[in-house]
Amino acid sequence: MGIVVTDSYPIEDPDVDTPRLLTALRERGVGAEAVVWHDAAVAWSDFDVLVLRSPWDYPSRVAEFEAWFTEVAMLTRVLNEPALVHWNLDKRYLAALAERGIGVVPTRYLEPGDGEVEEAGSALAEHGDGWVVVKPSVSAGAHDTALVQAGSAEARDLVARILGRGATAMLQPEVPELSRGLEKALYLIDGEITHAIAKGALLERGGGFIGGAYQETPQIVAADDDEIAFARAVMAAVAAETGLDVPLYARIDTVRSAEHGLVLLEAEMFEPTFNLHLVPDVVETFADAVLARL
Repeated sequence: MGIVVTDSYPIEDPDVDTPRLLTALRERGVGAEAVVWHDAAVAWSDFDVLVLRSPWDYPSRVAEFEAWFTEVAMLTRVLNEPALVHWNLDKRYLAALAERGIGVVPTRYLEPGDGEVEEAGSALAEHGDGWVVVKPSVSAGAHDTALVQAGSAEARDLVARILGRGATAMLQPEVPELSRGLEKALYLIDGEITHAIAKGALLERGGGFIGGAYQETPQIVAADDDEIAFARAVMAAVAAETGLDVPLYARIDTVRSAEHGLVLLEAEMFEPTFNLHLVPDVVETFADAVLARL
């Protein structure tokens, strides 16, 4: 069995899950090892299953990543399923889930191409001097993501940079509750809630990260009944949209907004940190669920 990772992580954002999952699998008698997804020396057909966990450098090489998991899926089983990963790579899936009745933060998607400068300027102008979040639709670790004033040069420059490399830019109004660190992530294994975590605020007003680097401060929190129901509704909408079965694992990022209600920020289906160092019992649940898929 291979646990799919990459070969380098920022010191502020290490992979805390894989070592614990590997230990639990080996304690169950499974031959398990961490494998780097872009390591050309790996014989992928030697593995009976590959579990995607932390291939966090994929945003800088999306086409390569997609080609890799498409090819590898012809050689062995990949979890979560490549079709789900392909759907989940681009955060424009949020628009599809919104059409299925899931509450999301109001989002304008700015596409690269003719008229992009004019459209971007018009979209930013709609927010006046209000604070907005600008980010690419394909990203991890909040790369090229900033909380900036809509009328600022920083906002225009970031949008231009994202569009200039042929990517889609997302434009959202600031959600004050996010800036107060009230985002809550609900984790699921085989469709069942295992735990919830608040990771604190990340974005500094005016650009950059609080403290100067991307660094979550995860804390275990309780999930309210309506949040659990919301996460399950999101999973049902994902299943209806993709036609796929319940995935091995998922993370549903939410925030309770005074203006927008309980909304979905992201539905992470292939590389979410589970913060297993905070929930040792979930390590066992995760390992058992992986074995049940063999």
